[in-house]
Amino acid sequence: MRLIYLVFMLLVLPTGFASAAVTVEVGENTGLRTWQWSHEGISLRLVQRLPDQTRGYLQGRGFPVEVADEAATSCFFGTMFRNDGTLPLDFDLNTWKVMQKGKETLMLVRERWKTRLQERAVPKAARIALHWSLMPTQQHFEPGDYNWGMMVFGLPPGDEFDLHLQLKLGGKQVAAIIPGLQCPPEKLN
Repeated sequence: MRLIYLVFMLLVLPTGFASAAVTVEVGENTGLRTWQWSHEGISLRLVQRLPDQTRGYLQGRGFPVEVADEAATSCFFGTMFRNDGTLPLDFDLNTWKVMQKGKETLMLVRERWKTRLQERAVPKAARIALHWSLMPTQQHFEPGDYNWGMMVFGLPPGDEFDLHLQLKLGGKQVAAIIPGLQCPPEKLN
């Protein structure tokens, strides 16, 4: 059985106010946390990935040990984005902001990883594997569409942050905040 915390929050939208829900679950067997944001049939699920999980994944695809270690401590989450609503959904992760202690940073999306890894001795096949493992930077979902991928927030293990997201739902801007996300710790207690 999972321990579930339900947090309702009021989100400010450019055209007014709308309520949305964020749920936080802690896996009984894993101890990993999962956050799920929902709004008008749209949901985004973010699941902590321990650095060791990511290290193993990257090394198994040919990343040098030191590069895999550096990447693995960059706050990876497994994600699922769904459109179970009635309107088309568009997003661009370049517009999303990682907010921590009043400081704003950008997510480490596919294009930023491409630049980073070209400067390192990472085999092409390993770079391609990571590219296709990450959530696409820009995507369009019709009702019923969904996708899985990893998102990377560029913070050290254990750090907490708020995620400011923007998307278009039926062509209208929606802005939301998922508060209190926590990068997975290096090790679970």
